[in-house]
Formats: sequence, C-alpha cells, structure tokens
Amino acid sequence: MEQITSLQASHNPQMPIQFWQLFSVLGPEPIVGIVANFYQRVFDDVPWFTSVFTRVGNLNHHISKQASMWLDVMGGGTYYHGAEFRLNFHHTHNAHSLMHEKGARRWVTLMVDALEDSEPLMGDDTRVRASLNTFLAHFFAKYAQDFQFENRKPFGPINPPVLQ
Repeated sequence: MEQITSLQASHNPQMPIQFWQLFSVLGPEPIVGIVANFYQRVFDDVPWFTSVFTRVGNLNHHISKQASMWLDVMGGGTYYHGAEFRLNFHHTHNAHSLMHEKGARRWVTLMVDALEDSEPLMGDDTRVRASLNTFLAHFFAKYAQDFQFENRKPFGPINPPVLQ
C-alpha cells in the first residue's frame, strides 16, 4: 500500500499521515521546535524528574539527540545513530529511575503540554496531531510493556488502523 509505505504523506485529507511521513509535511524546524518545547519544560520541572536528564546532559544535548531521533523516525533520513539499541540502552541505563508509573505520568503531562503549546508549528493539517499522537503512543506502549507501567493511552486521538 503505497500511501502507507511511502515517506511522502498523501495530500488526500481523508488519508492519515503515518508518523514516518511527518517530515514530508513538517520539515525539520517544526519537529525540532516541538522537541525543544518539551525539553524546556523538562528542564524547568521538579528536581526529582529533571535530575535524571541533567545528569545525562544539558538542555541542548537533549534537544539535539531527541530531535535527531524524531527526524529519523519521521522520515527525514539518517539523523540518529544507534537506532533501537541506543534507545533501549538509554532507557535501561540512564533513565531507569523514571521508567515507572510516576515518571511516565510526569513525562506525558509535559509532552501533552508541549504538543498543545506547539500547535502553531504543526500547520493547518489536522492530521499532523493525530500522527504525532500515534508516534508517541507507539513508543509509550513499548516502554510501558518493557518497564511494566500502565499504558493509559494519554496523548489523544491517534490514526485509525489500516484495513486492506
């Protein structure tokens, strides 16, 4: 199904944008802007949450690394080195003290706030937010399973399942 496997999003407003097609719709600046909005919130947050991030690197470090992962996953090309191995290593070794129910709730709150505040970066295509929610829900479900915390599907409407 070309509309699913392509890195180019369909211009048909009835077709969802897959998260690996977001780069074709947004380009790099809005994606980096959303990530920056989120990490500014993280670094301004409560010490028990922020301390895990500051131990790994400063604000610009986190924006750079996370934005490169998002750009890569969202169809922008090879920005992030290490792929899933690096993500798993980071969450298991660096962020393990936040990979629980309380940490997940805090992370989600900050991310949803960042998404809402970043709506001007998403443009006029209403499919973008559902695609971002789908992206986040996909990875959140993985981490909820890996680290055994509840997945409350907290991001809002996601893309519908693809039926052939």
